[in-house]
Amino acid sequence: MLKVTLPDGSHREFPRPVTVAELAASIGPGLAKAALAGKVNGRIVDTSFRIEQDAQVAIITERDPEGLEVIRHSTAHLLAQAVKQLYPEAQVTIGPVIEDGFYYDFAFKRGFTEEDLRAIETRMLDLAKQDLPVTRRLLPRDEAAAYFRGLGEEYKAKIIEDIPQGEDISLYRQGDFEDLCRGPHVPSTGKLKAFRLMKVAGAYWKGDSRNEMLTRVYGTAWGDKKALDAYLHRLEEAEKRDHRKIGKALNLFHMQEEAPGMVFWHEHGWRIYQTIQRYMSDLWRANGYREIRTPQLVDRSLWEKSGHWEKFHDDMFTTESEKRTFAVKPMNCPCHIQIYNQGLKSYRDLPLRLAEFGSCHRNEQSGALHGLMRVRGFTQDDAHIFCSEDEIQSEVSAFIDLLHKVYADFGFSNLQYKLSTRPANRIGSDEIWDKAEHALEQALNSKNLPWDLQPGEGAFYGPKIEFSLKDSIGRIWQCGTIQVDFSMPGRLGATYIAEDGSKRVPVMLHRAIFGSLERFIGILIEEYAGLFPTWLAPVQATVLTITDRQADYAGQVTRELNRSGFRVEADLRNEKIGFKIREHTLQRVPYLLVIGDREAQEGKLSVRTRTGEDLGSMTLAAFVERLTGEVASHGFVISEG
Repeated sequence: MLKVTLPDGSHREFPRPVTVAELAASIGPGLAKAALAGKVNGRIVDTSFRIEQDAQVAIITERDPEGLEVIRHSTAHLLAQAVKQLYPEAQVTIGPVIEDGFYYDFAFKRGFTEEDLRAIETRMLDLAKQDLPVTRRLLPRDEAAAYFRGLGEEYKAKIIEDIPQGEDISLYRQGDFEDLCRGPHVPSTGKLKAFRLMKVAGAYWKGDSRNEMLTRVYGTAWGDKKALDAYLHRLEEAEKRDHRKIGKALNLFHMQEEAPGMVFWHEHGWRIYQTIQRYMSDLWRANGYREIRTPQLVDRSLWEKSGHWEKFHDDMFTTESEKRTFAVKPMNCPCHIQIYNQGLKSYRDLPLRLAEFGSCHRNEQSGALHGLMRVRGFTQDDAHIFCSEDEIQSEVSAFIDLLHKVYADFGFSNLQYKLSTRPANRIGSDEIWDKAEHALEQALNSKNLPWDLQPGEGAFYGPKIEFSLKDSIGRIWQCGTIQVDFSMPGRLGATYIAEDGSKRVPVMLHRAIFGSLERFIGILIEEYAGLFPTWLAPVQATVLTITDRQADYAGQVTRELNRSGFRVEADLRNEKIGFKIREHTLQRVPYLLVIGDREAQEGKLSVRTRTGEDLGSMTLAAFVERLTGEVASHGFVISEG
């Protein structure tokens, strides 16, 4: 008897081998209809796969992440089939799954237009409705290459010729179209119910600029129309919230070709930057960090000692002076060790927490640059904690608490946690790795945090936790991290005197919460769509006069509010009050303080919000109380001086 173990631990027995589809049917007609693939002993397979030995099996449906990948892979084939029917002269090349969708590259001289995409999508819908069976067969390598060459598909033949001799090649057929693929695929095209072609781009064959240019068609595919519509809505929202557009509209920053990947901060954008920096500096001080500053240019020799030169020097900006090579620092850690090394340290000095708004530069490829999200010049809220092995867990636990407070103050409460453990290529003993990984795991578990394991994804010098936040439209941003480092302190001569008098090397914890201030501000711009909470807004209130007669009182109000620590501006222009209100509402200013003759005479303000709510007339003292409470409620205390 063949014994199949299901995910819930139950068993099913069969007198003969069964396919995944037959197994699903034996469980129930609903599952048989929903089945897209199977997972047999951890391997994803087609529903036609025959289970011939005892195995652990799961049925994959559209609700499973693996099911979504199968759908997208199969939709790429559906795209290629539609293209071949409409444009027989186009050659198909590769069509992989990517985040949220797929693409397929075609060799097609004239390329595709937006009008072509709609025609292709219409044909794809028709092919899906036909519910064509998808079948798999194997051919010997050379026979498969000859088969595709006979079809005029030279690129497919080239792909096959790169596969080692003696291997069988799997092909998938649906209707009149057959494609080279490892699979798995959906059992029939009718399973593909929700997809959309998104755009056309150029791409070089095999990603090499020396090769011919191909036409790449991008698409997205989901398990059902509801999920597709939700994704398209997220894209629309993301377009509206694009930090580059909002940054220009609110006069926050700009970028230009003369300084690619570098930010020109305008006054209001720099106010946001400084507010965030001041906020974090205050938190550092309150949590036992010592804020420092290290040089921008450091001799090549230090980067060689730290190991960065060998691994990253192609990404460094360098300069020459007096026959010496200097690198503009791409990260801060080696410099922090130089500060640690000043003066003898003992176990009583640990943990020592050094923090810096470290200005770093990395020579990112120009094609990868994207507004504030991917830059060449950026500032990290970087800190390094020097501690003993026994202090790792408590320091990580305290860092998680601090990270939670920061993200909550900025409005993020939906977080994801990933623990990355030892890679195959690593330094340090298994005993040390065991201790470090256990400390990180215990820190997460002690706070009852759900986390995913990423085996083998740690750095060569130690394990790490990655912290990602989910924004209001469902996007995930990986920002925070804490990494355990056994390597660099020793390489750069860091030691301390232990309680028993021996000399030991401290463990160094690399940690950041924002990651990059530039990128975090970009995330905030998109999260709030420019409607920053009052504590963070570059201008918290604008004083608007109705006529010139109120100018003196408006100036007095503005000065008083600024002296109280608020960011307030006055608009004394000879414009209609309705025009002024509209303009500053578009600038997303939280409060508009309107002053007419009555307000000036009574020493009051007519207060409106940017949402159009009229809060009525109040004294300056009452407004200060309101503004103070609102700022404080977001966890921010205005720094003195």
